[in-house]
Amino acid sequence: MSKARSLKEIGYRNVLLLGLTSFFTDVSTEMVYPIIPLYLVSKLGATPAIVGLIEGIAESIASLLKVFSGVISDRLGRRKPLAILGYSFSLLGKVFIYMASNWGLVGLGRFVDRFGKGMRTAPRDALIADSSENKERGKAYGLHRAMDTAGALVGVFLAYLIVIRLKNGYEPVILFSLIPAFLGVITLLLVKEIKDQLNEHLREKLKISWKNFLLLDRRLKAFLLVSAVFTLGNSSNQFLLLRAQNLKISVANILLLYLLFNFSYALFCYPAGILSDKIGRKWIIVFGYLLYGLVYLGFALAPPTKLIIALFFLYGLYMGLTEGVEKAFISDLASFSQRATLLGFHATIVGLGLFPASLIAGLLWDFIGPSAPFYFGALGGFLSAALFLVFI
Repeated sequence: MSKARSLKEIGYRNVLLLGLTSFFTDVSTEMVYPIIPLYLVSKLGATPAIVGLIEGIAESIASLLKVFSGVISDRLGRRKPLAILGYSFSLLGKVFIYMASNWGLVGLGRFVDRFGKGMRTAPRDALIADSSENKERGKAYGLHRAMDTAGALVGVFLAYLIVIRLKNGYEPVILFSLIPAFLGVITLLLVKEIKDQLNEHLREKLKISWKNFLLLDRRLKAFLLVSAVFTLGNSSNQFLLLRAQNLKISVANILLLYLLFNFSYALFCYPAGILSDKIGRKWIIVFGYLLYGLVYLGFALAPPTKLIIALFFLYGLYMGLTEGVEKAFISDLASFSQRATLLGFHATIVGLGLFPASLIAGLLWDFIGPSAPFYFGALGGFLSAALFLVFI
């Protein structure tokens, strides 16, 4: 067996194992995530303000850590150790949540869990890029996102079954979630590190600085700036659920819409990645941004229930088109020694942008009306698609 063929087979195996790792971890996470606010308020006496504080701190930490873990991974020239540590922290966080006797310990558990997410994301995404060739990188990211989202579907469904069976038994859900979280860590141990093929002395050293940002590929700089613009109009998905409630859809049916969104997301990730390998990442991303704008415009126009169902499905299509393909686009333009840093930097831009985007959306809703944040989001989607076409 030739060395090139051997490395290619290791790459395929790595991508599949990383997909399984994310599948198991998302089963665990999505079992716990939807019940945490209910558990905090109904069992541990927390207020909605405390719930918001816990989630705000946890998600902010995850966003900030992504770029720093990427820098460390590039400096070490290794991905796997940080990824293992990150997934292990997520398992430990759920142990804290299960053992919690007050909302403070649940907060600690969420902090540790999101700390792990921030630590693992950039090195894991870089490892996917390292394990795939340029012509198949979109396919690799698409497969990973599809398996990740399939885990979310399974996790929500399992939590629903346990809660129905045990009559609001939150603790059993948390306990059972430890099993897939553990399986995720074990699966990751089977992944093989891909070594940098460059001479160690020629390795580029990327620091987070304005000077080094200016030296990046022009298309990459433009994409990061366009991402920042798009993110300002890309508020939390909670506003979509609130809009559905505002349009008189029942809570049970809103949960079904959430499942439909995840199903659509999982369905289209893989084919979108394959298509981006054939026709280029640019056109997939541009179409995704345009679709986002159309979906948000649809929500702004107070559609009937049947159209809302279609909009949630199309929103999943937008996610499937863009989530993995954007990572493949960055990986194509970044060198081996910069991949984790730049993937982490992009994730940090998106994560941190969620706070002002959601704040703007909330203010628009309160002071202008429920349609306003969706008109604003639609404008952001159309503008970002135009900027992408012009500058990239």
